[in-house]
Amino acid sequence: MSLRTLETWSHGAVMLDAEHTRFALWAPDAFYVSVELEDGRSLAMLPQNDGWFTLETRCSAGTRYRYNIDGEQQVCDPASRAQAGGVKEASRVVDPLAYHWRHKDWQGRPWHSAIIYELHVGALGGYRAVAQQLPRLAELGITAIELMPLAEFPGERNWGYDGVLPYAPQSSYGSPEDLKYLVDSAHGLGLAVILDVVYNHFGPDGNYLGRYARDFFRQDRHTPWGAAIDFQRKEVRSFFIDNALMWLLEYRFDGLRLDAVHAIDDSTFLRELARQVRRQVDPARHVWLTVENEFNQASLLEEAYDGQWNDDGHNTLHVLLTGETEAYYADYARETTQKLARCLSQGFVYQGHPNRHGRCRGEPSGHLPPTAFVLFLQNHDQIGNRAFGERLNRLCPPAALHAATTLLLLSPMIPLLFMGDETGAEEPFLFFTDHHGELADAVREGRRAEFAEFAGFADPQRREQIPDPNAASTFEASRPDLTPTAEGNRGATARLYRQLLGIRHRELLPRLPGTQALGAEVLGDGAVSARWRLGDGSLLRIDLNLGAQAIEHHAEDITHWLFESAAGAIRQLEEGRLAPYCALVSLSNDDDMSVLDGERG
Repeated sequence: MSLRTLETWSHGAVMLDAEHTRFALWAPDAFYVSVELEDGRSLAMLPQNDGWFTLETRCSAGTRYRYNIDGEQQVCDPASRAQAGGVKEASRVVDPLAYHWRHKDWQGRPWHSAIIYELHVGALGGYRAVAQQLPRLAELGITAIELMPLAEFPGERNWGYDGVLPYAPQSSYGSPEDLKYLVDSAHGLGLAVILDVVYNHFGPDGNYLGRYARDFFRQDRHTPWGAAIDFQRKEVRSFFIDNALMWLLEYRFDGLRLDAVHAIDDSTFLRELARQVRRQVDPARHVWLTVENEFNQASLLEEAYDGQWNDDGHNTLHVLLTGETEAYYADYARETTQKLARCLSQGFVYQGHPNRHGRCRGEPSGHLPPTAFVLFLQNHDQIGNRAFGERLNRLCPPAALHAATTLLLLSPMIPLLFMGDETGAEEPFLFFTDHHGELADAVREGRRAEFAEFAGFADPQRREQIPDPNAASTFEASRPDLTPTAEGNRGATARLYRQLLGIRHRELLPRLPGTQALGAEVLGDGAVSARWRLGDGSLLRIDLNLGAQAIEHHAEDITHWLFESAAGAIRQLEEGRLAPYCALVSLSNDDDMSVLDGERG
C-alpha cells in the first residue's frame, strides 16, 4: 500500500511522508481549531468548506497531539490511529508503513471454508498472547479467528462495544504493530482474521463529537445507546467507510463483522460500505463482510454481504437444549422443532413471521445458500447476556450438547465457536466494564435491572448477587481455561471437536460451493432430519434428536456414515429408532439418491 492511497483518507492524522503529517477534523460547530503538539507548539488549523479544518505540518511518527476547540476544550482525535494510554489521553501519530509484513502474499480464504473462532483479546492477554494461541487453533482445524471490537474504550476492561475511537486499537492490549503482528502470524498459519466493528453507536465515556459536530447525530431518532448516528451526511459515511478500509488495507484484516446493523437507520450506507470495500480492495483477495441484524434482511445477503449471524438458529437450539423460554427465547417456545426444521432448510426462522409481540420480522431467505448463515451454539452475547454467564455445558446434558455440536460443525452453514468451546471450558463469560463514579453505578444497576422480569430474579436480593461489571474479579473470572486435556468431559469435548473438524475439512469443505438445501422433516419433539445437495451432487443428511426419548424413525439403508455422536446410534436407527441425544450424519452420491428422498420441510 502506498502513502498516496493513505493520503486520500479524509479523517484524522495521516502521514504524508516520514517528516510530515496532515491533520483533518470535521468540526462544523467550532469557530477555531488548533493542533496542540507535545513539543509545545499550538498550530491553527485552516477552515475549509463544509465544516472541515485541516493542517499540514512537520510532524513525525509517535508525536502526541490533541485538538483544541475554540480555545475552550482539548479533545483527542476522533479518528486517532493510536492513543497514548486511554480515551482521555493524547492521540499519537502512527506510521502505517512501519510494520514489515512477513506474509505479504496472503490472499485470504474463500468464504465457504470459514470455520470461525470468536475470542476476546483482553481475556486472552492481549495481541501477542492471542498470537501464541494460533498454532493450536490452526492445528485443530479452525480457519478464521474473529476478534471482538478493538476500538479504544475507557479503562482497561470492556467487551469492546463501548468504544469511542473507532480507528485506534485498544492500547491496553498492545500497540498497532502488535495487532499487525497478530494478523500477520495468523496468515502465516493459514488463518483468516475477522474484526467485529461497531458503527451503530459510540460508548458513553470519552466521545466529544457532540461538542463540535452535533450534526454527527440525529436528534429525531434514538437507539438504546442515545441519539442515532446520522448516516445521511457524507462526512459521517466517510468516517466509517474509511475506518473499514483502514482495517482491511492497513491492518490486512480478512473481514469485518458489523455489529447490530438494525440500529443503523440507513440501509443505503450498508450497501455503499460494501461497494467501496469491493471496489478498493484488491479483487484477488478474499474479503468477508458479515452482519448481525435482528431485521433478518435477506436482501443484504443477496448483493452485498457474505453472511449473517443466525440468531434464529441459536435461539431455537438453545430452547431445545435447555428448555429456557424467558425473554427473547419466548419467540421460540412454540413449535420449536418446526422452527429448527425451517432454519435448517431455509436459513432464518423469522421471514416475515410475527414474533411474540405481534410484530412481523424478517424477509424470505430460502433462496439463499446455507453458507449465507453463520450458525453457533454460543457466542459472547449468548453467554455473557446471562446474569451469571454460564456456558451450555452447565445448562444441558453432555450428550445433547455433543449432538448439537455435530450439527454445528457438519451442517453446510458457516460454523462459529466461542473461545473455550473446543476445550470444554467451564469458566463463565460475564459482562465486564471498567467505568468509574456515577457511570459505574449506572452500569451496575442497569445490568441488574435487565433481569428484573426473570422469574429467578424477582427478588431484589437475588439481583444483588449478579456480578458487578466494573469489578476486576468479574473480568478475571471470564478468562477461559484453554489448556487441552484428555480427562473427563473436557477431554471428550476436545476429542469431539477434533474429530468433527477433521471430517468437515475432508468431506465437506471441497463440496460446499453450490450447496442447496433439500428440506428438513420433523420426526418428533426435538427431532429432525435435514438434507442438502452439495456442490458435487452428493447428498448430505443429518438426523438429529435433542430429546430425552428415542423417536421412531425408519431410515433406508445408508452405506456411507460420516459420524454418530452417540455410541450405538446407527444400530438403533437400523432398528427403527432415532436414539435420544444423538446426531447421525451420512453422505451419499447420486447413485444413492433414493436414500435421501423425503418430504421437504
